[in-house]
Amino acid sequence: MNVSGFVYIVGAGPGDPKLLTIRALECLQLADVILYDRLVNPLILQHAKKEAQLIYCGKEPGKHGMIQQEINEVLVNHAKNKKQVVRLKGGDPFVFGRGAEEALFLKEHDVSFEIVPGISAGIAAPAYAGIPVTHRDFSNSFAIVTGHGREDKGQDFLRWGALAQIDTIAFYMSVGNIEFIAQKLITHGKAAHTPVAVIEWGTTERQRTITGQLATISEQIVAEQIKNPAMILVGDVVQLHDQIAWFKEKLTIS
Repeated sequence: MNVSGFVYIVGAGPGDPKLLTIRALECLQLADVILYDRLVNPLILQHAKKEAQLIYCGKEPGKHGMIQQEINEVLVNHAKNKKQVVRLKGGDPFVFGRGAEEALFLKEHDVSFEIVPGISAGIAAPAYAGIPVTHRDFSNSFAIVTGHGREDKGQDFLRWGALAQIDTIAFYMSVGNIEFIAQKLITHGKAAHTPVAVIEWGTTERQRTITGQLATISEQIVAEQIKNPAMILVGDVVQLHDQIAWFKEKLTIS
C-alpha cells in the first residue's frame, strides 16, 4: 500500500504513442488513478495497470467533460487518499495545458507532485510534415501562440506588431480564428504571401497538411474542411515541406 499520495502531471506527447517519454511510461505503469484529456491517444492508456481507475476529463469547444475546478479537486482528493495519480495531458502540460494551474492548486493543498514534460504539437506536427520550425536560411526565431482570442470579445491580448517580426509562428487552437489572425499579421507587417501550413491531427494516422499563403489560407481551410485539432504554422520554413515531408499522410494538399 502507498505510504502517501502523489500526483504526476504528465505530457502524453502530440498523438503518436511512440513519442511518449520513458518517464511518462513509468508514471502510467505505477498509477492508481489516471485523469486523461481528449487528445490523449487511447493506445497510451493501455500502459496503465489493469486495476487503475481511468477518469475522462477532456475539454472541447462548448463541451467540457469536467471543469477545471473539478479536475483540481479530484486530483487532491485521490492524492489525500494515498493514491498515485497521473494527470495525463496531450502535448506538454506547460504549453497551453493548464498544468501550472493544477500544480499551484496541489501546492496550496500540500500535495506532492512531479512535472513530466511531453513533446509539444507545435514542434512535432511540423516535424512530421517535414517543416523545421528553425533553419539558418529561413528562421532564427520561433514563437508558440494561442490563437483563439477575439478582439470583438475583448480577448485579444497579443502584441501583433512584435509577433509579426517573428520568423516562424505556431498557432494553437486557431482554425476557427485564422481569418482574424491572418488579417492582424498582415496589418502589422507580415507579407500577404508568407507561406502557411495547416497540419490536422499531426503525428497520427489521420494527419493531413495543406499549404498556402497568409492572405488566402482561411479560404483553403474552409474549402478543405480542416477541423481541430490542427496546428497552423506561419513562416518561410513552410517552403521546405515539399522537400522534407517524410510521413505518409491521409492527404496532402498544396
